[in-house]
Amino acid sequence: MKIFLADDHECLRKGLVQILADAFPDARFGEASGAQETLDALERERWDVLVLDIFMPGRSGLEVLHEVRRSHPGLPVLVLSSAPEEQLAIRVLKGGARGYLNKQVAAEDLVGAVRKILAGGRYVSATLAERFAEDFGQAEGMPQDRLSDREYEVLRQLVAGRSIQDIARELSLSPKTISTYHTRIWEKLGVANDVELVRYALSHGLA
Repeated sequence: MKIFLADDHECLRKGLVQILADAFPDARFGEASGAQETLDALERERWDVLVLDIFMPGRSGLEVLHEVRRSHPGLPVLVLSSAPEEQLAIRVLKGGARGYLNKQVAAEDLVGAVRKILAGGRYVSATLAERFAEDFGQAEGMPQDRLSDREYEVLRQLVAGRSIQDIARELSLSPKTISTYHTRIWEKLGVANDVELVRYALSHGLA
């Protein structure tokens, strides 16, 4: 079995490897600290599961997830994040991940999630499963569900107080492109300025 871990924090990666090595003593591990490094490694070699941090420098984990779904549709992905489930989990699961796990969970939860995904299943917490059931019963989703993954990433950074120029450098895009995303976010969320944007994000668990 081969498990690949993508996270920009080396100490966390090493900890994850140790936890999974204890549970899967015959497993071989690969590691990467960034999006492009991860994609390059997946091109060079076949892996059985990808454990992916959704927030990495440069191209976001959301972009990596979509590229994996396009180029390696059979590779199951378990997304890790420090963000609360209500902020991100449904988005990544709809984007093709086989599971979502908060980084603060116990070691046995990580092992259980990887086992379930390797067996062909999906992993979600009981709380998230309930949220899915609630969403299924609604005719329409929330306004933030209409945001593209790129718009969501820009929203997250705007709410964190980053400038258009900083976001452009981080995402390797022009300030004009980021400004266009900024305007689309306002339109889709029905807000008129960044003060309202922050209020919306806070009230809906997006920040």
